[in-house]
Amino acid sequence: MKLEIQNLPNDWQKWAKANKKQHLRTLEKSNNRKVFAALPQLHDAVFEKVDCLTCAGCCKNYSPRFKVPDIKRISKVLKMKESTFIDTYLNLDKDGDYVLKRQPCTFLGADNMCTIYEDRPSDCRRFPYTDEDVFVKRTQISLKNIEFCPAAYLVVEQLQTLVPK
Repeated sequence: MKLEIQNLPNDWQKWAKANKKQHLRTLEKSNNRKVFAALPQLHDAVFEKVDCLTCAGCCKNYSPRFKVPDIKRISKVLKMKESTFIDTYLNLDKDGDYVLKRQPCTFLGADNMCTIYEDRPSDCRRFPYTDEDVFVKRTQISLKNIEFCPAAYLVVEQLQTLVPK
């Protein structure tokens, strides 16, 4: 299946908010094997067009969850005790997950580059989850991501061509 990815409109964030109900319906109808199989290809096609470094919306608007392996790895790279890393950078959220104390991300450079890119949290590696079934199974998170991630927006727009009306 060859997919033609539209050019990203300048006002895509306005469209993302305006089409939230339509995107929800698309995600809810996308919970099937055909769509799950197509997601990696959609993801790859979109990321050929989207340069994350021009946006960094995820780093500016989102805090990844820091799991224990992430904390161990990053604190080691930063030459900090795990407890010091947690005290310095993280809080527990309402779900009991470690998240950043502030946004934008502490590790986001002025050039939109991640200063711990090779050791970043697994949530950052996977974001925006557009190549995983999570994208259609966790609709509320995806709807939120669609509003600040142009890649997520483009994937949901392309999904609309794959799901029944």
